[in-house]
Amino acid sequence: MSSFVYFLKESLTGFTRNLSTALGSIVTIFLSLLIIGVFLVGGIIVENIVSSVESEVSITAYVADDASDADIKAVQSYIEGLEGVASVGFTTKDQALENFRSTSNSDIIDSLDGQNPLPRSIDVELSDPQLVEQVASAIESDATYREITDNPTDPAEALKYGQKTVENLFSVTNYVRYIGIALIALLIFIAMVFINNTIRLAILARRKEIAIMRLVGASNGFIRGPFLMEGALHAIIGSLLAVGVLELLRNVALPQLQSALQFLSFNVGLDTFLLIYGGLVLAGLIIGLLGSALAMRRYLKV
Repeated sequence: MSSFVYFLKESLTGFTRNLSTALGSIVTIFLSLLIIGVFLVGGIIVENIVSSVESEVSITAYVADDASDADIKAVQSYIEGLEGVASVGFTTKDQALENFRSTSNSDIIDSLDGQNPLPRSIDVELSDPQLVEQVASAIESDATYREITDNPTDPAEALKYGQKTVENLFSVTNYVRYIGIALIALLIFIAMVFINNTIRLAILARRKEIAIMRLVGASNGFIRGPFLMEGALHAIIGSLLAVGVLELLRNVALPQLQSALQFLSFNVGLDTFLLIYGGLVLAGLIIGLLGSALAMRRYLKV
């Protein structure tokens, strides 16, 4: 306990002695962790929006009017056994017309003069939207489906799942994830560099004192303690500031965004925020200790 009190006292002394550098280190950690926190919250919101869009991804396989019920059921059973398929349904011509009626102008229906040009279809809901192209390819290659499709010359054209939209959606999602990982890594590196420089300056300012401590037999751990404590102090202050700003955003900014953009979901639970807060404080502490340890290793030969 006495050593801990000594480390804390010395770290506070170093903090006040190099106030401008220490504040620079704290601000860097604060901004880095704040950006990381904002990106994590934004990433969760984007992931929720993307997941809601992905959940709407389905496959419609159109079949010919003269296709037999036995062949249709055979294709349905085949699709049900495919990986990534949640359920398989069937839409008759009458149901297709009724669905079209509910989403289109009634004048269009009246102009058909009682005719129903809409085809029957097998409707596939997916448990894993990422497998949509794999499932569609498997359906297209099925011999029975190729016999009953309403476009036998090009069965792929009888399969509809928003091909281009799905490709763009998954590409954007992957890019967002990669950019996020790169940004977080860069911010952590910048914060560690600032802490490293701050501790290095503190070591240089106290090099004579350190030399005396070594001469009287102080252990390496005892000499390192105040500097590690100082790095941890910078990190904790910076991370708590970041947590405070994020909490302000949670209570002020997110409700305003939700009211302005009601068609999107900005709902992020308190448990998720608490988990992010804990992660930021822990990450800040690790960054502070690691940055200090690297500075000690490089500039203090003990």
